[in-house]
Amino acid sequence: MREPDLRPSVALLLNLAHTFDHLFLLVFATAVAAIARDFGLARWEDLMPYGTGAFVMFALGSLPAGRLGDQWGRRPMMLVFFAGMGGSALLAAAMPGPWALAAALTLLGTFASIYHPVGIQMLVQRAPNPGAAIGVNGLAGNLGVAAAAMFTGALVEWSGWRAAFAVPGLACLALGLVFWRLAPPEREPPARRAPKAAAAAAPAQLVRVLAVLTVASASSGLIFNLTTNGNGQMLGERLGALVREPATLGWLLGAIYAVASLAQVAVGRLIDRHALRPLWLTIVALQVPMLAAAALARGWWAWLALLGSMVLVFGAIPFTDATIVRFVDDRMRSRVAGMRLAIALGISSGAVWVLGPAVKAAGFGTLFAVMAGIALFTAAVLLLMPPELEGPASPAAAVAATGPART
Repeated sequence: MREPDLRPSVALLLNLAHTFDHLFLLVFATAVAAIARDFGLARWEDLMPYGTGAFVMFALGSLPAGRLGDQWGRRPMMLVFFAGMGGSALLAAAMPGPWALAAALTLLGTFASIYHPVGIQMLVQRAPNPGAAIGVNGLAGNLGVAAAAMFTGALVEWSGWRAAFAVPGLACLALGLVFWRLAPPEREPPARRAPKAAAAAAPAQLVRVLAVLTVASASSGLIFNLTTNGNGQMLGERLGALVREPATLGWLLGAIYAVASLAQVAVGRLIDRHALRPLWLTIVALQVPMLAAAALARGWWAWLALLGSMVLVFGAIPFTDATIVRFVDDRMRSRVAGMRLAIALGISSGAVWVLGPAVKAAGFGTLFAVMAGIALFTAAVLLLMPPELEGPASPAAAVAATGPART
């Protein structure tokens, strides 16, 4: 018997969960200057490495999370996500010093790791247009990035950095209760469902696709982590005397993320109509000159260059999940996504560790120039993607190949 399609209310909650996932991961980076002052540190760069544990566990936790999502169930794992994220955020708000906060952030990153291998696969497992669903989901996730910039800055200015963790923590717990009430139990976990037709790619081609996907997502993840964790401080430096209030800087940065997030909706729709490789390659190649421009720009030109860069960085995000949907059977998508995320995010999590020392030693100009080089490397890797990705690109072909989720 086929499970009913996902309720719109549950789809909305899954998208909101993506918003909170990215919001929580960037509260620390957005409020780091205020936290450093509260803890008696002279420079925010000296506190930044204490957030590394969150991103390391965001990567490593994806592997067991994906396995549990397939074998235990995606709904119960999402309940763990809501409860764990909300609770660990409240814990972070109460921490008295750098190492205690680092421990709480590491716990937060562990629960945050659940969403991408579990929540996204739950959302798209019966979606008729998976590219569009992934695009909207990406918009929701990066609105969390925008919200971190906007509301964290405002909460820090009005109520202190602890409120920036506590307020969304309470909201996340409330969303978890709503999800528990509205999301129906699964008849059985995905791994126990009847076998489906083989994926579109041959086994050797699938291995090549996943290898390219992992390397490309790791290098793209470096750019994503370096920008989203460093953009706030970069704007503060480049705008200088033009903008001094933290809340105003937060809104300017949030506006960049809000506009850039719309790119994912457009890209998601294009994915449902066109081959993946040429579209992905074009967007990544355009990152190179835009990041190079951001390395040189000053004043309001820096804001515009950063806007263009983030439109392209966010626009590249839907391709990884779209590739998994197109080539991997739903019974094991969470595990495949978890393995890919563990490797890719494990590498890109190092960006949080090096960001503060790198900016302190070389400045944002050098950092953005290096990111332009990373984008060029990513484009070269994508050239190795098998040409079969340029074959049938409609979501209907992917659904026919993987089969709908049944119980």
